Amino acid sequence: MRKLLILSGKGGTGKTTVASAFIALSAARAWADCDVDAPNLHLVSGAFTKSIAKDYHDLPKARIDADFCTACGRCHDVCRFDAITVGSVYQADPIACEGCTFCLHVCPEGAITMEESKAGEIFLHTREDQVFSTATLKMGSGTTGKLVTAVKDQIKGVDAPLAILDGSPGIGCPVIASLTGSTLALMVSEPSVSGLSDLRRVVASALQLDVPVAVVVNKADINSKQCAAIKRYCTDEHIPFLGTIPYDPTVVTHLNEGRNLAHANSPAAVAIKAIWERTAALLEVL
Repeated sequence: MRKLLILSGKGGTGKTTVASAFIALSAARAWADCDVDAPNLHLVSGAFTKSIAKDYHDLPKARIDADFCTACGRCHDVCRFDAITVGSVYQADPIACEGCTFCLHVCPEGAITMEESKAGEIFLHTREDQVFSTATLKMGSGTTGKLVTAVKDQIKGVDAPLAILDGSPGIGCPVIASLTGSTLALMVSEPSVSGLSDLRRVVASALQLDVPVAVVVNKADINSKQCAAIKRYCTDEHIPFLGTIPYDPTVVTHLNEGRNLAHANSPAAVAIKAIWERTAALLEVL
């Protein structure tokens, strides 16, 4: 299975808009939303006949039993995450706790146990022969990368030639987890100073992981100077530039109605269809 990952380097560039259109244009049978902090691909994926939800668990967190705690302070002394609250009875903050178990081993009274901790929920949606994997991360949890990997694992065994992954902005753990094992990372940039700066960073991250990249510019006509700068950057770095998408106010209407652009005839939709053809051709040679 080839994996096409859509990334952006920053939020708000139109990454999910492109990903949702590509899913329909390619008739993909497997796709995933890897932006587990703020998933939104489901909003334009239509209804599914079957959905399975399950809890996703973080590393176990420390719990201090007040009946056994003597407030000796050893757990507080060794905790490097400031997760132990000092008082007449000590308490462990489940958000600050990293699950290292150091406190468990130094407690002389055996007052500390490690308890299972819910870090989020993971979902698998099916419709005929189509599979859609996504998840939501619990606020404050730090296991984003692991949850992204779990989301990808859910579509691993699907018999499909192509999977399309909608990634998250930035270059952090979820992006690294999304990039791992991808066939091609398509970067959706915007014609702005920050758009180019963030594009450079996410491209560097992908190339470090030996993932080929290509670039498109969304809303390209709102700043022709910065669009030209992105094109020059791609030329200088020998990165395939697959086209531009014009600013199109009708896109908002389609998305608000829960529809992707695959079957629209607006300027942005026409451009995305042409870009999909170039992306598909590039995937064939990778």
